Amino acid sequence: MQTTPILDVQHVSKTYHTGAGPLTVLKDISFCLTVGTTCAVVGPSGSGKTTLLGLCAGLDRPSSGTVILHGHTLNLLSEDALATLRNTDVGFVFQTFQLIPTLTALENVMVPVELRGDRRARAYAVDLLQQVGLGDRLQHYPVQLSGGEQQRVALARAFIGQPRILFADEPTGNLDAETGEMVIKLLFTLHQEAGTSLILVTHDFEFAQQAQRIIRLRGGMIVEDSGPPQRHSQGTGPWAPGGTASEPLQPAR
Repeated sequence: MQTTPILDVQHVSKTYHTGAGPLTVLKDISFCLTVGTTCAVVGPSGSGKTTLLGLCAGLDRPSSGTVILHGHTLNLLSEDALATLRNTDVGFVFQTFQLIPTLTALENVMVPVELRGDRRARAYAVDLLQQVGLGDRLQHYPVQLSGGEQQRVALARAFIGQPRILFADEPTGNLDAETGEMVIKLLFTLHQEAGTSLILVTHDFEFAQQAQRIIRLRGGMIVEDSGPPQRHSQGTGPWAPGGTASEPLQPAR
């Protein structure tokens, strides 16, 4: 069994300085995620879930403690180095989709790999949009898509760069129950095919139970952790490292 850590969070705290004084939103958080595994972070509003996700992804820096992502200590990296690491190793799915309104669905999906100068971006984007059921929406702009369709575009965009780890922040928060269930199913299917590690923040405990591990936050602290999973996804689809279909994209490492 492979136990290589993709993410190692060590005694992380985060405090914001406000006009009313310091506000500590995370307190001494520690956990480790191994390659290919899935983890759901749950807890009430204000418990620090989204803040933790941002720190793990290098979008923000901890006030104390250390975050190590794929062997890189994020605290020690420059902003440019963090941006490069996010482009090559990290995928994101946001509650509010974060699509570029002036780009079509196809162009939105292509953006991460176009930034790397990969000339095969279009072919890979078409493949992924077909996988998420949007092969007939390639030239539609976000305003022409439903919420569920926009989130499926966002899923395709998140996976096109073959990220080593994907962070999903309330990906069903703006969707109805039926559409949300479909998006979660797609998220886990793509994860299994790509062998990507996955951290999912959600209010929905039913969705969280699909993950191999559940971490519960309350008041900025871990109050429950189901523990490291005993298995991990190897990745079997065309978007996994070594996949056989559609010539897998090989991002710079």
